[in-house]
Amino acid sequence: MAASLPHGDPWPDDNRLEVEVRNDSTFHVYLHVPFCVVRCGYCDFNTYTANEIGDISQSTFHESLIREIEFADSVLSGSGIPKRKLETVFIGGGTPSLFSPSQIGALLTRLEEAFGFGEDVEITMEANPEGLTKERLAGFYESGINRFSIGVQSFDEQVLKTLDRVHTADKVRSAARDIRELGARLSLDLIYGAPGESLESWSKTLDLALELKPEHVSAYALIVEEGTALARRISRGEMPDIDEDLNADKYLLAEQKLTEAGLENYEVSNWGEPCRHNQAYWRSMDWWGFGPGAHSHISGTRFWNHKYPANYSKLLLQGSPIHSMESLDARTRSEERLLLELRTSDGVDRKLLRDLGVSPQRVSERIASGHLRLEPGGQIVPTLEGRLLVDGIVLDFLTN
Repeated sequence: MAASLPHGDPWPDDNRLEVEVRNDSTFHVYLHVPFCVVRCGYCDFNTYTANEIGDISQSTFHESLIREIEFADSVLSGSGIPKRKLETVFIGGGTPSLFSPSQIGALLTRLEEAFGFGEDVEITMEANPEGLTKERLAGFYESGINRFSIGVQSFDEQVLKTLDRVHTADKVRSAARDIRELGARLSLDLIYGAPGESLESWSKTLDLALELKPEHVSAYALIVEEGTALARRISRGEMPDIDEDLNADKYLLAEQKLTEAGLENYEVSNWGEPCRHNQAYWRSMDWWGFGPGAHSHISGTRFWNHKYPANYSKLLLQGSPIHSMESLDARTRSEERLLLELRTSDGVDRKLLRDLGVSPQRVSERIASGHLRLEPGGQIVPTLEGRLLVDGIVLDFLTN
C-alpha cells in the first residue's frame, strides 16, 4: 500500500489559487485510476483490488473524476489563471484499461470541453496486456487514446511469476500487433533486477521487446518497497535480495541494445521517442492530477488529493478533494530542477548550479571523473557512468 500523504498547508476555503503563471509554462493532465484485478507483490502504488477498494464502484468513481474536472475548471478560472489547452493527458493507475472505452471517451470529452486540446495533443493510457482484446484496443483508440503504455515488465515466465504478473509473452505480442494496426504509438514498460533474474534472461527480454518495434521503452530497476509482499518474501529468505552490481550490468546492457536499435536515451530510465507528458514533469511545467492521491503543480504551488477513493469521492461532493498544499520557495524549486533535469539528456544549465551555490571545483571533479560532461552551450549532462550515479551526484551537489 502506498505511503501516507505528506503534510502541508490547508487548501483555501474559497478554492482560489494565488499564483502567477509563467508565460512559457504548458498545461498537462494526469488521471489516476486506482483499480487493479490483483495486487502485484512489488507494488507500492496507491492502487486497490476489489477486496480493498471499499464502498465505491467503478461507475461511481468515474463520476467523481468527471466532477473533479469540473472542480479544476472552476478553480483555475476563479483564480484568474489564463485558460491553456492541454498538451498531454496521461491516464495511469492502477489499471485504467479496466474502464470501458466509452468511460475513457467520456473523460476525454469532458477534459476537452473544459480546457481544450492542443493541435498535437499526446494522450497516453497505461494498460496491462491480459485485458487487451483487439476490440477494446480499437475502442480506446477511437475514444482518443493515441499512445499506449503497456506494462510488460519481462518476457521471462519465471520473472513474471516472481512479480505476480499474470500475462504471457504471447499476449504482449498480440496486443502490440493490434496497437500497430491501429496506428497508435507503443511504449513498453520493463523492470529489471527481480530476484533470480539472470543477465541472460534480461538480455532476452530486451531482444523480444525490440522485436515489437516500440517507439519508446522504459526500463526501471526493481525497488523492493517496505511493506510489500515481495519485501516480506525476501526478508523470510524465500528469495535472494537485489544484486545492485548485477543491476548495473543490466542497465548497461539495456543502453547498448536499445541504442543499437535506434532508441536514444533521453532520461535515465527512458529511451526512444520522448514521452512529452513526463518531460512536462521534468521541466516543472503545470499539471493537474485527478483522482485519489494525485498531485498537481501550478506555477510553484503543489497540492494533492485525499488518498483513499471512497474518501476522495465523498469530499468531492462536499466541495473539494484536496488534502493539502505547499508553495515552493525559489531554493526548493531550483533544487527540484537539479534533481529532475540532471536525469535527462538535456542536463542542467551551469547557471542553475551557480545559483544553488554548488562549488565549481565539485563540478569540475565530477567532469574529470567521467560522471558529467560540459556541453558547448554550457549544459552539464550526465555520462553513461554518471547516469548510474546520478542520485548520489545530486546529493553531493546539494550538500556542498
